[in-house]
Amino acid sequence: MANTEELSINLLFPVLNERLRLQNGIDRTMAYLRKNVSIPYQLTILDNGSEDETPEIGKALAQKYPEVSYVRVGEKGVGVAFRKGIELNECALVGYMDIDLSTDIRYLGRTIKLFKKHPELEYVNGSRFSKKSDTRGRKWYRKITSKGLVFMLKVFFRMRATDAVCGFTFLRKETAKRLVAACGNDNGWFYTIEFLLRAERMGVVIYDMPVKWQEDYNTTVKMWKTIKNYLVQMYRLRKTFKQEEKACKSRRGD
Repeated sequence: MANTEELSINLLFPVLNERLRLQNGIDRTMAYLRKNVSIPYQLTILDNGSEDETPEIGKALAQKYPEVSYVRVGEKGVGVAFRKGIELNECALVGYMDIDLSTDIRYLGRTIKLFKKHPELEYVNGSRFSKKSDTRGRKWYRKITSKGLVFMLKVFFRMRATDAVCGFTFLRKETAKRLVAACGNDNGWFYTIEFLLRAERMGVVIYDMPVKWQEDYNTTVKMWKTIKNYLVQMYRLRKTFKQEEKACKSRRGD
């Protein structure tokens, strides 16, 4: 594992038409980092094809802060942005946060301390549904769909984590690259779910971290379209896992 004295972190922010939140999200993150974080840090804005003023704001932020870079990904989807960010990353730690900072930003400092204190730790997965989490403002129907997703992931994939799409995930660079190589090419939110499920199957050392989380009512996520994609991708991934298990048994001569 990386020497804790050499730790650095790259915060990935996938964005799509985020003109209303991008400036505030980056300004707040930079203010927190400058006051509370002692290791080198970078912020990477990954634009998934915004059609509003997001590109102009992103480029202006990159001019304002030396630590910030703006990347036009060219394809829509959190999955493709996450992969691109990991591909470009050179820091010892890399992960993504929602630009609305729904997860209390103080957990960023706690995450860095965890990686420093525990060199065996490879993956921090933020959770809204741990018994120790503090989730506020969640609309009843979004709570039902989110918990329903977690339930299905536990039933069909035996997922051990308490949440899969909190919007707060950090890993060591080598682990992130290993998982990208193992995962499929879904461009949407399900990619981050497969990322977590693959990590569990590969024996990656994961900390399921309870967080304080606040609902953002101006979210750009299209709920029903997202749910449909989840169902399709769960079917696809379950089939893939079964094929991989069968091939593994065949190689062993079982």
